Amino acid sequence: MVSGVMKKKFFMRVFGMIVALSCSVGFFACKTNGCGGQTQILNKRKLTRQIERIAEFDFENNKVFGSGYLVMQKGEVVYKNYFGYASLAKKPLNDTTIFRLASMTKPVTAVATLILVDRGLLSLDDEVAKFIPEYKNVRITKTDGGKLLDLGVAKTAITIRHLLTHTSGIGSNDTEKESFITNEDRKTSLSYAKRFAELGVDFEPGSTQFYSAVAAFSTLGYIIEQVSGQTLQAFYTQEIFEPCGMTNTTFMPTTEQWSRVIDMHGRDENGNTTVQMPDGCVFGNYPVTHCAAGAGLASTMEDYAKFATMLLNKGKTETGRLMKEEVFKEMSTPKVKVDDTTFWGLGVRVIADDNHPYLPKGAFGWSGAYGSHFWIDPSNEIVAVYMKNSTVDGGAGNESATKFEKAVKRALR
Repeated sequence: MVSGVMKKKFFMRVFGMIVALSCSVGFFACKTNGCGGQTQILNKRKLTRQIERIAEFDFENNKVFGSGYLVMQKGEVVYKNYFGYASLAKKPLNDTTIFRLASMTKPVTAVATLILVDRGLLSLDDEVAKFIPEYKNVRITKTDGGKLLDLGVAKTAITIRHLLTHTSGIGSNDTEKESFITNEDRKTSLSYAKRFAELGVDFEPGSTQFYSAVAAFSTLGYIIEQVSGQTLQAFYTQEIFEPCGMTNTTFMPTTEQWSRVIDMHGRDENGNTTVQMPDGCVFGNYPVTHCAAGAGLASTMEDYAKFATMLLNKGKTETGRLMKEEVFKEMSTPKVKVDDTTFWGLGVRVIADDNHPYLPKGAFGWSGAYGSHFWIDPSNEIVAVYMKNSTVDGGAGNESATKFEKAVKRALR
């Protein structure tokens, strides 16, 4: 458990890192545009106080041993700070620390898909079976006591749009199907996609929505590789990372980059801090063998803020556009209802109602299984990024992420 002395040293070390409101963001590759309308301005002092309370609570309760918060408005950093350490050995956290993104990979994959759509190489309504024939006449199945029951052929062909909106039925609500997946199946994106085609979909494609943590986007990743003629690493680097100035974002960390990857925080049965993930693993306890388009990226907080700033700018970077604005808008347009205030866009959740407790209508973003979280608030020209790697705080959309949303809302005036 965390001692009082350790806590004191922790906060003395980190609180000197807050970036002033007037700080220029020349290091970011993308600058915000005016969005029109009435913008609420963030109160830096109030925001600082709120975030420090969240960080202190998490540290005192051993929910994390290292985290980072970054908030930008109108292209300027309002708040940036790192708390804690990158390892049990108390290695410092800084702008070069690399975090496993888990499902915060999905918005990047959505952008990659739309780049191909913009170029006329792919359509959102293309059938998955066009690229992976095993999905033709895919069957609906369910598990029962370790057995796979066949419920018949799906009437609707799975499309790219289904993959992006969690309506495909691939690797969705029937999580027992994961027990049929072997490490051999996970070796490549194609072998993984083919195995899920063999296992069948969980429901009639397009009939409902249920989050697909890995399988649907891994399938999409293979399709991106086939259409682009490049590996995901090469395509994302050329078309997204380099235009946005993201120099530390990768599916395949180098030896030097692995030395900067934060340890995965966990707790044992006695509440003591442990490291939960073996070296060489980006998602789950599986060594990296292919570029996993749904959960396989690793990145720094600064890099991801550059990506998020590009999203705020509707696909525009300092060097040009990743795609036409009308194509980009598909990403943040509400597509499939999740609950009273939230819809799926393409690879992101979108706030489609004024009654969300913390985010305004039009905000969009997503989270990762290891606690990281981000959102874009176009109406107030805000980018917010929260980074951590922990297995003990509820995963995606955890309590700390929700508190972060609340802190930003309270700081608006």
